[in-house]
Amino acid sequence: MRQNKFDLNILKQRQEKISQQIEGSALLLMSHPEYIKNYDAHHPYRADSSMVYMTGFEEPGAVFLLIPGSNPQTVMFVLPKNIEQETWTGFRFGPDLTEKHFGIDKCFNIEDFFKEAPALLKGVDSIYTNYFNDRDQDEMLRKLVKEIYKLSHRSGRNHVGLKNSYELVGESRFIKTPDEIALMKKAADASCYAHKEVMKFIKPGINERALHGVFIKSIFEKGCNREAYEGIFASGASATTLHYIFNDQECKDGEVFLIDAGGEYNFYAADITRSYPVNGKFNEDQKRVYQKVLDVQKKLINMVKPGATRTEVHNASVDMLVDVMIDEGLLIGDKNKIIENGEFKKYYPHGVGHPLGLDVHDTGKSVIAGAARRYEEGMVWTIEPGLYIPHDDSSAPKALRGLGIRIEDDIVVTKGEPLNLTAAAPKEIDEMEALIGSGY
Repeated sequence: MRQNKFDLNILKQRQEKISQQIEGSALLLMSHPEYIKNYDAHHPYRADSSMVYMTGFEEPGAVFLLIPGSNPQTVMFVLPKNIEQETWTGFRFGPDLTEKHFGIDKCFNIEDFFKEAPALLKGVDSIYTNYFNDRDQDEMLRKLVKEIYKLSHRSGRNHVGLKNSYELVGESRFIKTPDEIALMKKAADASCYAHKEVMKFIKPGINERALHGVFIKSIFEKGCNREAYEGIFASGASATTLHYIFNDQECKDGEVFLIDAGGEYNFYAADITRSYPVNGKFNEDQKRVYQKVLDVQKKLINMVKPGATRTEVHNASVDMLVDVMIDEGLLIGDKNKIIENGEFKKYYPHGVGHPLGLDVHDTGKSVIAGAARRYEEGMVWTIEPGLYIPHDDSSAPKALRGLGIRIEDDIVVTKGEPLNLTAAAPKEIDEMEALIGSGY
């Protein structure tokens, strides 16, 4: 039998917090559907982050209702117990066990959704829900609204309104509690271990796919459930493609290898990028540019403090990386005009980082009242400056063509100095060069 992986007291606190924000309305969350991979095989299932955050429930085919002030206040519709089906696809909680193990006031079989849900929701003004993600789920919502209207139209009430739950629950998820940061630290520790293992086993002639395998094996050894995202294992010129996913080329002597990969521990993500030489030694040009990007990243991490904004940190990253571009002969001209005209985007086309949590690109408002949101204690952000020089860029110095460097860490905003969850993944040149290839 499977277990609820989350503390019921924490789940109840989250539910109560949302309840206080939506009095007179309701929250309706639907599990992600399963998707066919080919014929009768499915893609690996990963539950919806907000569903997990609010309930801890991981199974597909479920609907969660939170109706503040009602009795019952929390309701779930889940797949029924089916021993024959469970023989093929594994354990299901079913209504009774869901009620017991997840602290839900009342549970029903999902087949009873349209029998029970309209009556439960007929008195609410609005329903906060996750729509426009799946056509079948949208049709389910359309039918639900019509059924609610049938029960209440004689009272003079109009159709119940639908509001997007993404921002509502996302705001609650944005500021991490100590228990969440503890889970993220486990994801980070496992991922740091895996990054070090990849460093140990990289060598000229190895395939990127083999290194991907080393990473997956290593995060599983340390308790991760899965990769937090599709990892990037890019050698040489492939490292200049920001989201390179083929991971099937040979790592060659003299190339720099870029790995952007993280594990997921109990649904919480880590996100780490490192760049280092395949053969264990940077050449002089690679070493010089790498150190400049590393120096930039360290300065940016120190800016991640309460009151600062991501916009300020990003602008600082642009300012410092443009200095590097000019120093290295990648761009020529007035620095201010280069920035104003966006010329730097040729070599630094992305933002400096993103929120991290249950999702790799986690939820929450980045702009409040028209202004960039300020960092707050408990937020977790990645800081990931990079420099990418296309292999066919005839305007770049020949020695730098095809060089991609990105360095990324996961940073917790604290009252004091920033907390780097991923500091254990080596990024100093001497540390990396001492570790590369040492597994043989």
